[in-house]
This record gives sequence, structure tokens and C-alpha cells, in this order.
Amino acid sequence: PTATILGGPELYVGAGSTINLTCAIRFSSEPPAYIFWYYDNNVLSYDSPRGGVSVITEKGTDVTTSWLLIQLAQPSDSGEYRCKPSNANTASIRVHVINGNVHLLLLPNLNGY
Repeated sequence: PTATILGGPELYVGAGSTINLTCAIRFSSEPPAYIFWYYDNNVLSYDSPRGGVSVITEKGTDVTTSWLLIQLAQPSDSGEYRCKPSNANTASIRVHVINGNVHLLLLPNLNGY
């Protein structure tokens, strides 16, 4: 099985918006028993004082998808986020929360996704 965080390896979001990270686990004979999300090497707590952090996981026959949602993003939310399924490699993405407008630059994805 392989895990991939879509849109990586870098993601830029504007302060006050929602960080939406999507981890897709493919090529698995069965869905992972669990998927942990990490922020700067610490397991994310969904009931932290920060609030506004939630995870949605959809287990499928071909792909299992886990979404990490962080509402009202602040520059202090910048850092490395990792998705670690029980049965696959760890995938990571670096998130940059910036003040002001974010201009989207689309580049071709050479990974085939």
C-alpha cells in the first residue's frame, strides 16, 4: 500500500481559511485499521484547546481517504503534517499559512496523480 497527501509537497493557504489535507491510501488489499495525523512529529489532538480540528475517514475497496480539516488557519499552524496509516508508508506535506491573499499557481504534476 502507498499513502499520498494530495497537492504536496508544499501547500500555501491564507490565514483565516480552512486547511484541508487529503491523504489517499491506495493498492491495499484491505483498508488500514487506523490512520494517524501528525503535526511537527506530534500526534494531532482533535480535542486540543486550539479547537477547529477534525478528521473524516472514508474506507473504500480501492482507496481509503482521510481528510484533515483545520478551521481558521493561523501562521502558527504552519509546519509539516504527516498521514500515517497502519498498513502503509508515511506521507507528508509542508503547510504555509500566510497573511494576505494567496495566488494559486498551477503546475503539471509529474507523479501521475
